[in-house]
Amino acid sequence: MTTDPQALADLAGRMADAAGIAIRPHFRAGVAVEAKADASPVTIADRAAEQVMRELLLAEVPAHGVRGEEFPWTEGEGAWFWYLDPIDGTKSFICGIPLFGTLIGLVHDGVAVLGVFDQPITNERWFAGLDGTATLNGAPISVSPCAGLDQAKLFTTGTDYYSPDKAAAFRRLSARVGLTRYGTDAYAFGMLAAGQIDLVTEADVNEHDVAALVPIIENAGGIVTDWQGAPLRFTGAEVVPSVLAAGDPGVHAQAMEILNG
Repeated sequence: MTTDPQALADLAGRMADAAGIAIRPHFRAGVAVEAKADASPVTIADRAAEQVMRELLLAEVPAHGVRGEEFPWTEGEGAWFWYLDPIDGTKSFICGIPLFGTLIGLVHDGVAVLGVFDQPITNERWFAGLDGTATLNGAPISVSPCAGLDQAKLFTTGTDYYSPDKAAAFRRLSARVGLTRYGTDAYAFGMLAAGQIDLVTEADVNEHDVAALVPIIENAGGIVTDWQGAPLRFTGAEVVPSVLAAGDPGVHAQAMEILNG
């Protein structure tokens, strides 16, 4: 079993390659949609992509745990866990909109240390390595400063995922920013890391939805916490109650104050 940073980065890249090969034939191909127990949609592409990633992990790092969206977890033998979301944004995938992607996160002792967000249709790949770098298609990326909350561009997947109290808090924040947009799932986090937008909030998401994204944003110079300012940790709890990601620390602080009333 390897813990070499470059070997783990190479493995993550090959996993993303394999997932893309599994996904692309089904995009805009009239794929059948099933409803899971929680009523969320799933397709053959989701399952096939996770399966090929798990096969690579089993072959190369069998002692690592795997916490994926579509198959039962394997706990492994130590403190290393891979978090897999084969298609984050399945609803966009089903609709033929390329705002989905494959998320691959590596966590050590609860801390997300490596992340990949791969968009297999547009051929965009965000990567954060254990060496502290963040890239988009191999080129370094960084977050952007923001003059103030009233200038900020705010994104969230959708407030229908929020509890009533959290939805009200989001509306307070939305009323104070320069622009609010919805429905981009992980893609918004990628745009934040690349310096295109300023804020992303989410509520009651799964750990596999964000584990890969934390190191991408942090390595790009941004901040990811819960709404109270605590760093996110990944321990198998499944649900992350809240996420606040920002490129500018001042805007992050302002947003946190508004979200907490």
